[in-house]
Amino acid sequence: MIQLPWHIILGSQSPRRRELMAGLNLPFDAITIDADETYPAQLQAGDIPSYISRAKAQAYAPKLQDNELLITADTIVWLSGRMLGKPHDEHDARLMLRALSGQTHQVYTAVTFLRKGQEPDTIVDCTDVTFRALTDEEINYYVENYKPLDKAGAYGVQEWIGYVGVTAMHGSYFNVMGFPIERVYEWLKASTQTRP
Repeated sequence: MIQLPWHIILGSQSPRRRELMAGLNLPFDAITIDADETYPAQLQAGDIPSYISRAKAQAYAPKLQDNELLITADTIVWLSGRMLGKPHDEHDARLMLRALSGQTHQVYTAVTFLRKGQEPDTIVDCTDVTFRALTDEEINYYVENYKPLDKAGAYGVQEWIGYVGVTAMHGSYFNVMGFPIERVYEWLKASTQTRP
C-alpha cells in the first residue's frame, strides 16, 4: 500500500474511471471538468487523447492546491486510421459498431497527472481489441438496451457486447474500460519514490 503526500483529485465524470480509482483504496475526490475537447486535425492515434487529457488538466489547473494531485484522462477508439469518439446518437452508435464488427481496433487512453506549479506528465496506453462479426440484431439489441452514447466507439467492454463480441485482446482490459489503472498505480508508486 502506498502513502501519497498529496490528495488526489480525479477530474472525470466517468463512473468507470471513478470505480477503478476507488479500487486502489486511496482517498480521492471526483470532479467534473468542463474543457474544450477539440484537437488539431493533424493529430493521430494516441496523440489525440493525450492532447485532450492535458486540456482537461490545464482547464482545472488554476484551482489546484499545493497538496493536490490532479488526474485527468481521455479515451478514443482507433480503427483503420480514423478516430471513433462518443456517438452522437443511436444511429451513429450502430454505424460505429458495424464498422468495428469483424475487425481489430486499438483503444488509446491517455492519463495526465498535474501538480500545482509543475508541468503535466502524461502516459498513453494502447490495447488491441478484436470483435467477431456482429449481426444487426445483436447491434440493435445492445444499442437499445445499453444506450452506449457516453462511450468511445459506442461500446463498453464490460457490458453485454463485450461478453458476446470480443474474441481477442492484447493489452490492458482496464485501458479498454477507459482507465489503465495498473499504469496509474505504477505512476503513483514511482512518484512517492522520486518526489522532491
